[in-house]
Amino acid sequence: MHILHTESSNGWGGQEIRILRESEGMRRRGHQVIMAIAKGGGLVAKARAAGFTVYELEFSKPKALYPLLQLITIIRRHKIDLINTHSSTDAWIGGIAARLTRKKVIRTRHLSTPIRKGLNSRLLYNTLADFVVTTSSQIISPIIEQSKIRPEKCRLVATGVDPQDLQPTGADVQEFRRELGLGPDDCLVGTACFVRSWKGIQDLMKAAHLLRDFNQIKWVIIGGGYVDRYKGLAAELGLDTTLYFTGHLENPFPAIAALDIFTLLSTANEGISQACLQAAYLQKPLITTTIGGLPEVCRNQETGILVPPGRPKEVANAVLSLYDDPEKRKQLGKKARQLVESKFTLQHTLDLMEKIYTSL
Repeated sequence: MHILHTESSNGWGGQEIRILRESEGMRRRGHQVIMAIAKGGGLVAKARAAGFTVYELEFSKPKALYPLLQLITIIRRHKIDLINTHSSTDAWIGGIAARLTRKKVIRTRHLSTPIRKGLNSRLLYNTLADFVVTTSSQIISPIIEQSKIRPEKCRLVATGVDPQDLQPTGADVQEFRRELGLGPDDCLVGTACFVRSWKGIQDLMKAAHLLRDFNQIKWVIIGGGYVDRYKGLAAELGLDTTLYFTGHLENPFPAIAALDIFTLLSTANEGISQACLQAAYLQKPLITTTIGGLPEVCRNQETGILVPPGRPKEVANAVLSLYDDPEKRKQLGKKARQLVESKFTLQHTLDLMEKIYTSL
């Protein structure tokens, strides 16, 4: 099968990682994968380094004719069988290109935010798509209702983790903790994400401030992004000696494995978080908000503790309850690992996506 992925986002995050990982998996299964990515996008260099043919397009609705013609040329040149679109602009342009060349279209919706009502959703998720894949079950009902597609044409396919990636050595884990100056009895609480406004970083920091008198509870924010915006707040909250920022880590898994408690306090936009799945596979008890697909991994009192978004006091209480109960941390972490192994590995993702591809 010849598959074309389109992506008009120019970032590099979970969405782009999903495209790359899925493409690598499909290639191993014998499929040919081509990509048409926004010029200068974060996926371009990484996909080329992985050996994929990548076309850089100027995706723009006001100037849609040129990328539309380019996509039609790519479809014909590579004998594309189906197109998988991933963001709004490329979904419009890629969907039209597919209709003009009579190819099938999968629209992958990565965010858990509501889709626009009215004609927009009817066109984008029905007329210009033959099947809709989501990364959060919460968005399925609104898509079906607003786009008027049949329920069997929309399903959840979570972005699974690859267990082969999640094998940090004990030495690397201990080295990370040593670098933070942690003692053997310190409890390290942290998050791993691209640091941005809706990741709940302020709520984590305010929870750390509320627990500042517990000297053995330490905090870490793993990841790059808009980190500098929060360093001033850390100083204001008096967290200089208890909260650490790692910045971007090319290999974050030893850092995640070094945690005693993993948190993800997002206030919007989450599907099923990769970092949350990674932490769960590494047997970390979870504390997450109820946003998007997070409760599908952080099952309350089974694999972790759910808290409402924007409630640092409840985060602090959840952290304290796990800090006081190491055995509960161990049991939640064990159940979290079992959940990922049963439902959320890369193998599951590839099996489901390949089934959808072949059905079309």
